[in-house]
Amino acid sequence: MSYQVDIERKFCRLGEEITVTEGCQIEGYASLFGACDQGGDVVAKGAYAASLAALAAEGRRIKMLWQHDPAQPIGIWDEVREDGRGLYVKGRLLDSTQKAREAAALIEAGAIDGLSIGYRTKTASKNDKGQRLLTELELWEVSLVTFPMLPSARVGAKGESLHADALRNMAAAIRDARQELAQD
Repeated sequence: MSYQVDIERKFCRLGEEITVTEGCQIEGYASLFGACDQGGDVVAKGAYAASLAALAAEGRRIKMLWQHDPAQPIGIWDEVREDGRGLYVKGRLLDSTQKAREAAALIEAGAIDGLSIGYRTKTASKNDKGQRLLTELELWEVSLVTFPMLPSARVGAKGESLHADALRNMAAAIRDARQELAQD
C-alpha cells in the first residue's frame, strides 16, 4: 500500500536574506511572516512551531533539496527556527556532491536567488483581505530554487556591494510594477 501526501510549496526570493560564506555555508529566511506571496497566501507567526517541535522530539531534520527534487539533496540545514521575522535557516551545501558545488557557484554569481519551502497545510483561514492565512504548517523541506514566489525580496552572496544590492532592488521594483500593470 502506498500513501500520497499533497505537498505545497512556497517560494521566497530574498535580498540579503541568504548569503554564502566560506563557499558552502548558507543562511537566510525561507519564509517571511505577514508577506503575501503571488499565490495570495500569508504565513502567520508561529505557523511552523508545532512542526519544528515535533521534528526535534523525533530527532529529525528538515531536508535541504535542489529545486524540490527529493532525489537531489544538496546539503544539511543545521538550524531551522522561527523568529519575529520568519523562518530562519542556516546550513551547509555539501561540497562532496556536484549539485551542491553548482548551487554554491550559482548563488554566488546571482543566478539562483531563491528559497522555497515544501509543506503541508494543517490549519488555514481567510483573512479580511481574502488571502489564505496559513496558521499551522507541517514543514518537510527547504529548497534552493530558481523561481521564488515572493518577489519583494532578493538573494545576496557574501561580499556584494550595497550599490549592487540597491540597483538589483530597484530593478526588481520596476519589474514588479510592470507585472502589476500587465495584470490590470
